This record gives sequence, C-alpha cells and structure tokens, in this order.
Amino acid sequence: MTPYPFQNTPVPTRDEKPVIKVAIIIGSTRPGRNGEAVAHWVCDLAAKRADAEFELVDIKDFDLPLLDEVLPAAMGQYDGQHTRTWAAKIDSFDAYIFVTPEYNHSTSGVLKNAIDFLYAEWNNKVAGFVSYGVSGGTRAVEHLRLIMGELQVADVRAQVTLSLLTDFENYSVFKPAAQQEDALTVMFDQVIAWGEALRPLRH
Repeated sequence: MTPYPFQNTPVPTRDEKPVIKVAIIIGSTRPGRNGEAVAHWVCDLAAKRADAEFELVDIKDFDLPLLDEVLPAAMGQYDGQHTRTWAAKIDSFDAYIFVTPEYNHSTSGVLKNAIDFLYAEWNNKVAGFVSYGVSGGTRAVEHLRLIMGELQVADVRAQVTLSLLTDFENYSVFKPAAQQEDALTVMFDQVIAWGEALRPLRH
C-alpha cells in the first residue's frame, strides 16, 4: 500500500534520534465503512506534525484470512506469506493509532483477528485509540485496552470518541465536532511521548 502522502519528516543529524514511526490502522473492512473517513481525518491532522512519522495502514490491503497459523503467535514461526507480510509491516512501527468501530459492545472481528496473528511485533510499543459508534465506541476501546496489556503494548489515557449521533450526518457523513481536533492532538502528544520513552526497550 502506498503510504498516506504526509509532509516529509526532517532527516535527523548524527546526534539526533530518528522520529518514531506511527501506524494509523483502519480497523474495519466492511463496505461503506465510516472508518476510512475517520482515518483520513486523523492522517490530515498528523501531517501537520514534525515530531513523528505517520503512515496509514489498511487491514483490507493485507487479505488476512481467519487466523490460520498452526503455532501460537508468541513462537514467531509463521507459515503463511500473508502473516509474514503483515508481521513485517507491523514490526516497522514504534506506535499505533487504532481507528475502531464498535460492534456489539466490542471492536470489530477483523481487527481482533489481525492483532491475533502476531505477538513480538507488538511488544514494547504504544497505542492510542480513535473510536466511533452510537456510544462513541468506548466499549470497543475498553476491550482493546485489555488486549494491548497482554501484548505488552502501553496504551495512552487520552482517546478520541466519535458519536454517530453528533459527529456524523445521517450516521454516515463524517463531520467531527470542533473539540475532537483538540482531543486528537492530546492523544498524539501522549502517543509520541510514550513512544519515545519506550525506545530503550525496543532497542
């Protein structure tokens, strides 16, 4: 997948650490998904920053089947080429922002499935959440926080909760309220700070 066309990140000098890399992951693959518009909104605001490098990652582009690896992900012995491709992509990042819908009081099955394919690739990273649903997607994020703990991913407190009632027109046209940009900025700040703090564990 071609990365979202962000502004170029300045090349660090020899004495500077490279900026952390953040994946903005679209956690839905259903036709007509709201998550795509939400993720592009996140990308547009991320492009204004110079303290991290961001890339849009769409699970839909990886054609992952229902989990089909024989061995547990923690063993790191992947049989499928689709798994190895997914692992290489996820491993290349220091942090993640999950854009998740709420389905039946939880996250989407496709996002949970994609997460479960891997283990070590997630370790010692940081995650933030942008959720959407009738109740803002808060219950989806509650479940994702439990999953992140098992994967040794530090999840930040700040999150963006988008209501289908107030941040979307007719439940489908994304028109976020003004305060949502402020909430996203705080979440960006926390993700990047924690990503920097965990750098020694990753290296």
